[in-house]
Amino acid sequence: MAEKQRRKPGETREKLMSAALTLVGKGRHFASLGIREVTRQAGVVPTSFYRHFRNMDDLGLQLVDELGLVLRRMMREARNNVLQADKLMEESVGIFINHVQANRSFFFFMAQGLAGESRAVQEGIRSEMRFFASELANDLRRLRLAEHLSDGDLELTCDLVVRSVAFSLTDLLGVSPDDDYQIDQIRRRTTRFLQLIFVGAAHWKSEGA
Repeated sequence: MAEKQRRKPGETREKLMSAALTLVGKGRHFASLGIREVTRQAGVVPTSFYRHFRNMDDLGLQLVDELGLVLRRMMREARNNVLQADKLMEESVGIFINHVQANRSFFFFMAQGLAGESRAVQEGIRSEMRFFASELANDLRRLRLAEHLSDGDLELTCDLVVRSVAFSLTDLLGVSPDDDYQIDQIRRRTTRFLQLIFVGAAHWKSEGA
């Protein structure tokens, strides 16, 4: 009798992470998920969970790492496509919305995690947001769009941008992915938010400047 085909290394781990995201995408809150529910969705026995994760917080932190990869892909796409400074905000918002639409479960997880019960997951997501803001500041320096701002004021500006976009995420996830009209309204409003932030930043005088 032939041996049953063994799972590839990492396959069960990926199934468990995918199962958690699937449940989140169906409307479940990550903080309420249990190990048995996740393993049942993944089609594996509960004991196999502990070969890959210590607990649900550990699984959540691994999902944060995967979310970070999604955000970095988004940043790379923006850098490759946004060549004109005057199109920076409009095109960046469009890229953000496209990535949310293509990875809705990940962004549901992000929105939940920011206000969730798990301090570890919440801090992991906030760390990714701080990294995103730092990279945005580097891009603005490279494009010479905020040379009059001190490093501290530039960091605050970028933090406000990231927070505004994260806030718009809840609006975006609250509408149907097929509702083109509402999605376009969110796109326009988010772009306007960013334009107002940068108009204010353009007229801000840093101390000592």
